[in-house]
Amino acid sequence: MIEVVQVPVLSDNYVYLAHDAASGETAVIDPAVADPVLDAASARGWKITQIWNTHWHPDHTGANLAIKAATGCSITGPAGESAKIPGIDRAVAQGDSVALGANAFSVIDCGGHTLGHNAYYEAGSKTLFCGDTLFALGCGRVFEGTAAQMFDSLGKLMALPDDTRVFCAHEYTASNARFAVTVEPDNAALAARVQEITKLRAANQPTVPSTIGYERATNPFVRAATADEFAARRAGKDSFRG
Repeated sequence: MIEVVQVPVLSDNYVYLAHDAASGETAVIDPAVADPVLDAASARGWKITQIWNTHWHPDHTGANLAIKAATGCSITGPAGESAKIPGIDRAVAQGDSVALGANAFSVIDCGGHTLGHNAYYEAGSKTLFCGDTLFALGCGRVFEGTAAQMFDSLGKLMALPDDTRVFCAHEYTASNARFAVTVEPDNAALAARVQEITKLRAANQPTVPSTIGYERATNPFVRAATADEFAARRAGKDSFRG
């Protein structure tokens, strides 16, 4: 089983350490800053051997070079954005895989937030690192791609098993929940989830990871039936001030 440690940084980012005990390998996913990540690995006696970036934004790649200098790790990132990934050693796309010990993570192209955005999925442990494509009760803003592209990308992720653990890169869930209930006010599963989210945030606890099943039942963006409906919901969230 892959052990995942969540490292909160900046105001609302999550960096992840994925550790395979059998091989001793540890991958860092989307490091925004270096010191908290290096400290978290050191506290556990883990050696960082890899960095995986989901996309090029600085709050996901900002510590690439510092961590590489400190550990000698390799850096993997999306082929479509390789020129923007600091220190990249390997560019990957749909159909490729990245190994953590004996565990093979499939690369999923999920552009929309950025054109070349990737996600990394391991079937054995049902672990998904999805960056800023899918959030708990939300999805990333469509900065570089189109709404249709983002809709298709979310569909790829929703095809994964319900019990897949969704490790997204931001703690946006409370804000997402406030919008979600305006879209589906009669969704009982969503109402129950909002209550749980409220309790977690009141106790300063993370709402991440989620699961694909939770998102399929409660996330208004992945529940959109068409790309046009998705686009309308995304536009609504972009202007939402609730």
